[in-house]
Amino acid sequence: MNYCTQCGHPVRQRIPDGDNLPRSVCDACGYIHYENPRLVLGCVAEWKGRILLCRRAIEPRAGLWTLPAGFMENAESTQAAAERETLEEATARVRTEQLFALVDVPHINQVHLFYRGSLVDGQHHPGEESLETALLLEAEIPWDTLAFRSIRFCLERYLADRRQGCFGLHHTVLPPL
Repeated sequence: MNYCTQCGHPVRQRIPDGDNLPRSVCDACGYIHYENPRLVLGCVAEWKGRILLCRRAIEPRAGLWTLPAGFMENAESTQAAAERETLEEATARVRTEQLFALVDVPHINQVHLFYRGSLVDGQHHPGEESLETALLLEAEIPWDTLAFRSIRFCLERYLADRRQGCFGLHHTVLPPL
């Protein structure tokens, strides 16, 4: 950030009084610009024992497989964001259940949250950000071509919980590669 969004003057990095981290601070109007992690919301959506996956049409990791997920919008609940992203990426209506996985990705300033869910009617088709969608059995999941480590973490925990018949909330912190 180079300029203040409040008054247009240049900002500089400094630790404001009463804080302990460098922030973009406007010396003209005193406004402190906080930059906080972005939330990525998604869903492990099932239909008759199969899991919905999308093959990405966009970067990063175009061509690789993922769960339907994306950035949360302002004025949206986490659950609504997971349902919206599933609709946008897979044109699938989903009924979300419980929050299932929380993945901290501090090196890129993101937090990934995944809900468990079920497709309302089993229908799915690629949205604008997907090349294709598929309902896959556990043995069909393309582990070698998953787009993100958070997706692997979520799917591994989900499948293990499903085999045990009991779902919990899982959390991890992903270090940089």
